[in-house]
Amino acid sequence: MSRFQWEAVNREGRVLHGMRDADNARALRITLQNEALTPTSIELVEGAAERLSWTKLPPAMVSLITRQLATLIYSGLPLHQALLAVIEQTDDKRAKEIVVALARHVAAGESLSAALARYPRIFSPLYRGLIAAGAESGLLPEVLQRLADYLDARLALRQKFIVALIYPLLITIIAIAVIVVLLTYVVPQVIAVYEHSRQTLPWLTRALIGTSAFLKATDMYWLGGGVLASITAMIAYRRAEIRERVHRILLQTPVVGRLFNSLETARFASTLAILVGSGAPLLRGLETATGVLTMIPIQKAIEVAVVRVREGAALARALRESGVFPPILIHLVANGEATGKLAEMLQRAASELESDAERKLTWITTLIQPLLIVVMGAIVLALVLAIMMPIVSMNQMIR
Repeated sequence: MSRFQWEAVNREGRVLHGMRDADNARALRITLQNEALTPTSIELVEGAAERLSWTKLPPAMVSLITRQLATLIYSGLPLHQALLAVIEQTDDKRAKEIVVALARHVAAGESLSAALARYPRIFSPLYRGLIAAGAESGLLPEVLQRLADYLDARLALRQKFIVALIYPLLITIIAIAVIVVLLTYVVPQVIAVYEHSRQTLPWLTRALIGTSAFLKATDMYWLGGGVLASITAMIAYRRAEIRERVHRILLQTPVVGRLFNSLETARFASTLAILVGSGAPLLRGLETATGVLTMIPIQKAIEVAVVRVREGAALARALRESGVFPPILIHLVANGEATGKLAEMLQRAASELESDAERKLTWITTLIQPLLIVVMGAIVLALVLAIMMPIVSMNQMIR
């Protein structure tokens, strides 16, 4: 038998989807017709499970599916019917295949978290853990809504940083490309005119000629060295001790270190907020929230804080003893523990830290842009002077 994905219309005109095993497409069509369904599409999906397990969806699509599912379950639809309704609302082919597969697994008796676990490249352990906690507590719609808000907030923050960094990055790439082209192709043709003259060239012109000749003779070595250095750096970065050393250097760098610290702490606080708000125990929430971080020193600081909390210390005190986290997080956590509103205070701390990170990034990019212009202007000035100084000297000799 082979597995087929089918789409059919029932007597009420409702579009239904599903997967079923059959000897061939014709046999499945007859079976569906016997069930009072009018098939509109039957596709062979042999090996679809293996293919879908490697599928990835954009974060925006995952957030949209999550929000649609939350809304439908809020309205009172059972989980399986809500998944079928999401299928009808989804236009993206890959996303539809994933939701169809989830609906099939749920219809077969699996829990939603177990069905999500079949697709780890799409649904993170945090996502699956929250769904499991929501299903156990009976708060699945609320958890789905919080998950959608969380995913949207992370996506919005990422987009802000990408937009802020695009302009300086493009300016840097264009500047390097222009300088390389000038030194390797344009400048040699202009300087060749002076080499036939017997006059002594100015030191700046000679330096420019030497630099141009060196780059032109070693351009392939530079390219190969750059590729080799990139590969070596990637291999070395896979080692935990190398990553930790790099992360410590970044965190200790003025301005940039505070930016990364704010970003990591905001990610930790928002993740812990949604976990605690969904009813997860604090220790379990701390351990899960640690998994979403990328900076190893901060991960280790939280692991130490988890040990202190397990021994009976308050979370705010455990975070303060690490000496890593910003004071605003510690004060708001202490306030949340005292008032019983820890999830709310964590979310507020995350919002404040994200705003602080955005201000720092704006300041950095605002500083970088004029610096790039000044550096480019200085290089262009040096090139122009190197070319024009021999002309000025020849004019003076003629007079």
